[in-house]
Amino acid sequence: MIDYIKKKREILEAFHFRHATKKFDPTKKISDEDFDFILETARLSPSSIGLEPWKFVVVQNQELREKLKAITWGAQGQLLTASHFVLILARTIKDTKYDSAYITQHMTEVKGMPEDMLETVINTRYKDFQENDLNLLDNDRTMLDWAGKQTYIALGNMMTAAAQIGIDSCPIEGFHYESVHTLLEEEGLLENGHLDISVMVAFGYRENEPRPKTRKDRKDIIKWIK
Repeated sequence: MIDYIKKKREILEAFHFRHATKKFDPTKKISDEDFDFILETARLSPSSIGLEPWKFVVVQNQELREKLKAITWGAQGQLLTASHFVLILARTIKDTKYDSAYITQHMTEVKGMPEDMLETVINTRYKDFQENDLNLLDNDRTMLDWAGKQTYIALGNMMTAAAQIGIDSCPIEGFHYESVHTLLEEEGLLENGHLDISVMVAFGYRENEPRPKTRKDRKDIIKWIK
């Protein structure tokens, strides 16, 4: 039987443990087993309409890390010290628009949707959702940002899972988008425009203890309507 009191305490302890680690101990490496666990929490993360509009690129190549460092001001301490560094890519409008080949393939082969349901779901429900409910089809960037929102769910799950097994992390948005886009395109990582950079995250073991965690009081951020 699950001890829910103990489980809740362990989860909150992980949230208190986690902080945005600016520099890792370069001598300490995450085991393959532990990092596979972190990646599995990303794979199992939820996404809007179950689309899984992401790809996780683990950059262990030192030369590519050096190139990223030159255009990623928010990872100057992390890129050269992290045990593992992940680029989280989001799928572009080529894959996320309701009538894309990606959605058709994903819904039939991955989700197991019957083909006789497919046309109705895609051309009615998903089309209306993207065109009218959220106005996602205004431009390509709107669609990329929608996919990017989904990647942040996986990002949060990865960092929380890591913290629960004593591994540090740091989410990174501090990069020059056009430069990173160009670099990844040159490296052949964007699959001919089907993917683009969303966010980055570094994992490893802290070199120094952080300052105590600070957060706003609950009364300042939570409102109940009864």
